[in-house]
Amino acid sequence: MSGYDYPLALAAEDFVPVALTVTGVALLAALPGVDPRRVRIAAGLLATGGFAKAGWKVVVALDGPDLCFLYHALFPFLAAGFLLLAHELLRRPPLGVHAGLLAVAGAASLAVGDSWPVMILAIAAVSVAAVALARRGQPLLFLLWLAGQYVLGPLAARPDQSVALQWVEQGCNTLTQAVLVLAAWRLTGSARQEVSA
Repeated sequence: MSGYDYPLALAAEDFVPVALTVTGVALLAALPGVDPRRVRIAAGLLATGGFAKAGWKVVVALDGPDLCFLYHALFPFLAAGFLLLAHELLRRPPLGVHAGLLAVAGAASLAVGDSWPVMILAIAAVSVAAVALARRGQPLLFLLWLAGQYVLGPLAARPDQSVALQWVEQGCNTLTQAVLVLAAWRLTGSARQEVSA
């Protein structure tokens, strides 16, 4: 992993989409029918995973040690955060089922020595959350957010991870998460107006 070429500017920019994702999810705490505390916990889980991975990139860019635990924190925390968000949006299945799914995916990742089981769970959870949000309003924006995340997978899976390609990936990710912030802001607009009234 430390063989990747991460210029410092590229590594630092990776904090931007994380901050946008966390902001977008935190805004959703204003939605009616959700537990604001749990939505904020979901945002915190996403922040932990995203900032850990971005921090790993900065360390690599500075020729520091390969702190692989930071790299591997991304998908477990993304899965946990989006599972919790999906639960709050749908209120089903019981929260314990989500915890069980996370435990099984985590155990499978350890067993196969790869993060793909947890990554698949994270993709499923964000997909469910995006569709649930689209049903509440702003469907075009939330589905555009989801589509942008699907585009990132094939780009990140390419073996030729040149610096130029990584800039494209991160630019796409930043725009995608900016769409989430816009969608969440618009969706929660009526809730904000009720609070200020």
